[in-house]
Amino acid sequence: MSGMAKQTNIRLDDQIRAAAEERAKRRGLSLQGYVADLIEQDVNESRAAFLAGAQAFLAAYADAFEEEFGEDRYPGEPGRAARGPHEVPGYAA
Repeated sequence: MSGMAKQTNIRLDDQIRAAAEERAKRRGLSLQGYVADLIEQDVNESRAAFLAGAQAFLAAYADAFEEEFGEDRYPGEPGRAARGPHEVPGYAA
């Protein structure tokens, strides 16, 4: 975990809290550490799923994007490839 940790309060019914405390104990964690690990794992899995989906989307549509927005943005002007603003002579960000 990076950055400064912040405190968050949650409410659990007695049965869930007891089960969570037991699971935390089996893992050698405090209840706080157990809950923090669960949340971090969920966030990381969601991030990984998003990135995998984005990668699959790009792979599926790369040819269409290349055809639509590829190097030849200036038809009829041979040798003039698409350039970003940082590649234009005299352009200062």
